[in-house]
Amino acid sequence: MIRVAERLKKIPPYPFMELRKKVKEAKERGVDVINLGVGDPVEPTPQSVIDEMCKRAYDPANHRYPLDEEKGMLSFRKAVAEWYRKNYAVEVNPSQEILALIGSKEGCHHFIMAMVNPGEIVLMTDPGYPAYRASIYLAGAKPYSLPIFEENHYLPDFSKIPPLVIKQTRAMFINYPNNPTGACASKEFFSKVVEFAKKNNIAVCHDNPYSEFVFEGEKRLSFLSVSGAKEVGIELNSLSKPYNMTGWRIGMALGNSQIIASMSKVKENTDSGIFNPIQYAAIKALKTEESNIRKMLQIYTLRRNLVIKSFREMGANFKPQKGTFYLWIPVPKGMSSLGFTNLLFDKAGVVVTPGTAYGKYGEGFIRISLTVPDERLKEAMHRIKEIRYG
Repeated sequence: MIRVAERLKKIPPYPFMELRKKVKEAKERGVDVINLGVGDPVEPTPQSVIDEMCKRAYDPANHRYPLDEEKGMLSFRKAVAEWYRKNYAVEVNPSQEILALIGSKEGCHHFIMAMVNPGEIVLMTDPGYPAYRASIYLAGAKPYSLPIFEENHYLPDFSKIPPLVIKQTRAMFINYPNNPTGACASKEFFSKVVEFAKKNNIAVCHDNPYSEFVFEGEKRLSFLSVSGAKEVGIELNSLSKPYNMTGWRIGMALGNSQIIASMSKVKENTDSGIFNPIQYAAIKALKTEESNIRKMLQIYTLRRNLVIKSFREMGANFKPQKGTFYLWIPVPKGMSSLGFTNLLFDKAGVVVTPGTAYGKYGEGFIRISLTVPDERLKEAMHRIKEIRYG
């Protein structure tokens, strides 16, 4: 019998792969499924970006291994540096402080592989993005959950971490605007993170792929904009969400040069870089498609308002957070997250994500994604009302 690695047994099924399987099976049975479970924009990538990709793909020079260093094309890294300078007033050195990624998700994995030894502890919020926990287990490290609650604005309280845990901690993940809660952080909180990390020699990874999607007057913010951030950590970002480029798989890590160099060493022994035409297309997006972000913000604002209004009309009492294109909504009293999720699927053909997919402290909530066409979202809200929320 073929034996598989023990480390895989620690990793639960990735919730979004399970969702896709469930949706596929339902559709095969003829069910008209509306999937509000996955954050994958349905609007197309801007035409100028597509055109740039096509133009560059015709050049035979781009059919070989990617150009420049293993960190990605220098021209791409310069475009990222300029984007951060313009959007966040953050200065980064393109040569030493930026790494091109095949989407920000792989950055989470490379960060852990580069910075953490087997048996060491990595802090992460609960609820939190499931890929963090998986990367920690794959590295042979130990995740330690930091509960986040609405009463503390979904921010972790470092003072409640036991000293023995802190002593064994090597790294931590934070993520604001936060998936799944939508919570946003402040510069004051990021300064606390820097202080905590410096004091305890902890490497920080701020995962920031939803940086551009904030609402109700909230300002977009980079962890690297606070004093001392580059001394302790990095930030991950991606073109997936702001430019509707999820399938293109291109993102970036920025910050501490030692961490970037270490991640680059992991990456150069894992893959051979990003297809040049995709990097050229990303440059085009970063330099010319700010209007796409504004357009998507308008679209998500309208969808967000629709979902908030619909659930409040059904009796849901909640205060929506101000970031991401998700809404973190409490389930009806007396129901579990999974129970309500199953009810919506079985009775309404609507897929949402149970809060427990993000950790045990996600119990009592569901996450709804706004990345579906307007009419389908309206139909989903109509169906949910028909089964009588609460």
